[in-house]
Amino acid sequence: MKRAELVFIPTPGMGHLASTLAFAKHLLDRDDRFSITVLVMNPAFAPTNHSLVQFIAASDTRVRFIHLPQVDPPPKELFFKSVEKFITEYVENYRSHVKEAIINHVLSASLPLAGLVVDLFCSSMIDVAHELGVPSYVFFTANAAFFGFMLYLPTRHDQVGIEFRETDPESVIPSYVNPVPPGALSSFALNKEGGYICNVNHGRKYKEADGIIINTFSELESHAASSFFNDGTPPVYTVGPMIDLKGKAPSGDNQAKHEIMKWLDDQPPSSVVFLCFGSRGSFGEPQLKETALGLERSGHRFLWSARLPSRDDGLAKPTDAENLEEILPPGFLERTRGIGMICGWAPQVEVLAHKAIGGFVSHCGWNSILESLWHGVPIATWPLYAEQQTNAFQMVRDLGLAVELKINYRLGSGVLVMAEEIENAVKCLMEADSEVRKRVKEMSEKSRQAVIEGGSSYASLGRLIEAMIANVTVPARK
Repeated sequence: MKRAELVFIPTPGMGHLASTLAFAKHLLDRDDRFSITVLVMNPAFAPTNHSLVQFIAASDTRVRFIHLPQVDPPPKELFFKSVEKFITEYVENYRSHVKEAIINHVLSASLPLAGLVVDLFCSSMIDVAHELGVPSYVFFTANAAFFGFMLYLPTRHDQVGIEFRETDPESVIPSYVNPVPPGALSSFALNKEGGYICNVNHGRKYKEADGIIINTFSELESHAASSFFNDGTPPVYTVGPMIDLKGKAPSGDNQAKHEIMKWLDDQPPSSVVFLCFGSRGSFGEPQLKETALGLERSGHRFLWSARLPSRDDGLAKPTDAENLEEILPPGFLERTRGIGMICGWAPQVEVLAHKAIGGFVSHCGWNSILESLWHGVPIATWPLYAEQQTNAFQMVRDLGLAVELKINYRLGSGVLVMAEEIENAVKCLMEADSEVRKRVKEMSEKSRQAVIEGGSSYASLGRLIEAMIANVTVPARK
């Protein structure tokens, strides 16, 4: 039996590391011919990832971790001008350490190297694979339509040569069914401080990889998946949905989790709307007031993860909203006692799986969308940052799998989403026999079928594994 080593190179940060490890374990569960080494970069500002790494290392000895030396981050000011440009430059600073670690710790071992698996911000590591004479695969943690947008960027740039503008006409992007308005594009597309051009370069670099691995399934994104069959695009492998169905509570939050789940146990089936906006999602006090009014007027039960921006540092995570009596409308907490619960952190996966949940007001991060579809819970869209605007656009306009609350909202824009908009979206979302709810239930079943034997993603993962094994070579040491 032919055995081989894979080296995974995730972008620094908990989210990217967790997604990479989920795929690594998914691959090993399917085929034990692989050994996997993960090269760990330290986050530029946040605490190290060591606790998560230690947890995984203890629970799964099949994955080996190599912690790379710390490198100097770019100037902090760049982070506030363009997060994407900052991360890209920071990752590029690790190139020599990555190559050195592979030569010293991987190529010196007995197993041949089947390739490097790099995530979406690590496209510069494709050059390291070229230098070492081994294949490279991009693990793309967003969806297939957005990967199509990344491929579209270099083509458009070669024709136009500048960033997108708010006044631009709608863009015809092959991976989307409908033309995409500028308000539904990711913020980086409009960024003149390096965010736009660094993503143009990523899109160009992806075409040099030997394969693209995407956490999606062809039944969900059939249009996007079929748009890649043209010259110059590497093979695309749709291997999702990969979902951490267990979920992991941050240390110290088990009590909060217990209280939330106990409260949900007391609610009728499909009666609760869940509002949660991801690890970086937060709103100022005026928006929290409007949200409270909208929820109360909707008349529906609610579980609301309410978080405020950190006062200390723009890089710090949001804080749980305290002193709610002072922030929310007078009497709100008293009037909604029994029908509503406000929390800080929430165990999203477990909440979405609970029978009491009937709808999800979400920031439209791709993992959140996949989790919601898996559990058959329809979404009302409220995107904040990254590619969430295009995710919201796709879910509402292209796929008909979500209710539109907002598509073009951007965190930090100063725009207030009014109570009336929230009320109307929640009422629409919670309709028992809506067309969106029926479509989501159907897609839930398809998502579960995709990953079992005979399913589309199961077959796609099999093709990826065979390609990886077939491409194994004894690399040149440079």
